[in-house]
Amino acid sequence: LPTEWSPEKNVAWRTELPGSAGSTPVVWGDHIFLTSVDTENEDLLLICLGTDGKELWRQKLGNGAIDARGDEGNAAAPSPSTDGEHVWAFFGNGVIGCFDFDGKEIWRRDLQEEFGKIQVGFVFSTTPLLVGDRIFMQMISDGGHHVFAIDKLAGKTLWKHERESDAVAECRHAYSSPVYYDDGKLQLLVTHGADYTIAYDPADGKEIWRCGGLHPARGYDRTLRFVSSPAVGPGIIISPSAKRGPTLAINPDSHGDITDTDAILWRYDATPDVPSPLVHDGLVYICRENGVLVCLDAKTGEVCYEESVYRDRYRASPICADGKIYVTSRDGKVTVVKTGRTFELIAENELGEPMAASPVVANGRIYLRTFNALWAIGE
Repeated sequence: LPTEWSPEKNVAWRTELPGSAGSTPVVWGDHIFLTSVDTENEDLLLICLGTDGKELWRQKLGNGAIDARGDEGNAAAPSPSTDGEHVWAFFGNGVIGCFDFDGKEIWRRDLQEEFGKIQVGFVFSTTPLLVGDRIFMQMISDGGHHVFAIDKLAGKTLWKHERESDAVAECRHAYSSPVYYDDGKLQLLVTHGADYTIAYDPADGKEIWRCGGLHPARGYDRTLRFVSSPAVGPGIIISPSAKRGPTLAINPDSHGDITDTDAILWRYDATPDVPSPLVHDGLVYICRENGVLVCLDAKTGEVCYEESVYRDRYRASPICADGKIYVTSRDGKVTVVKTGRTFELIAENELGEPMAASPVVANGRIYLRTFNALWAIGE
């Protein structure tokens, strides 16, 4: 993969988009799917591009950008999911739709009709999680706390679970996405929000364990709402909190209420806040919202390094590819760092466009979705 680029270097193509969004594209073969707002008429769009940068089709799934607090996102924050034959897209207006690769609609639903009105302070950004023949989702807001599974082709709810929580005020909201843990023996649907990380049996939605203790050690922060999603690795689940809260390492093979028990493998007294953690090759990487990159030993929580990469807001999640960590700032600078216990800066790259989406690696290229365009980085 390229480690250096600019608007004039290592750009295969750039395709202008109809509006901004923080959603990350997904790539399958020669198809690229992404969601976007159309700035001109505020349509919410699922767009399909070819890997040559040309648009193949677009579908409208509602109207209304629902911009949040200045430049902190809009209703096209959730990312799509695909299995190579179909693609699913969800928006902050509660609408989810399934389409085939030719853009034909298979089904669509407004999930607010079954699970309550989405009521959050920012924009609802949870991404549909595709596993096998099911779509797993969490909807956690003042309108209700629900976890559920949908048949991916029929669009019907297979099971639903009302998520119990004693969270109050803004802590009742969640912008995070569920993740899936599977070590070959144990399968867990891990949800994150409203003061708890909770694991469910993905077959029927039965709660297996829950973990609290994610607020700062002193006092209860009524504005602590989870944005960053958990990360999973062999024998470990990394649970981030927000703001001044901690990051916890959890033993996946647990039961019941594991708050402040030995099921917590270690605790790091800082959190990424918005970017999700990254687990790779026995190490945990945390990109804090101020640009400090932290590397921890996954088994012990020992700090390998804490280095300031570049001072800016950070909304995108770090990714690992080709032995490198790609870290993206809100103003669009992508810093490339070598994997490992020792910090080694490889390159810094700028395109001059703001970005909240995480980089995507596919087909030997890096795809960067800025607020203006989709860039294909590569020869």
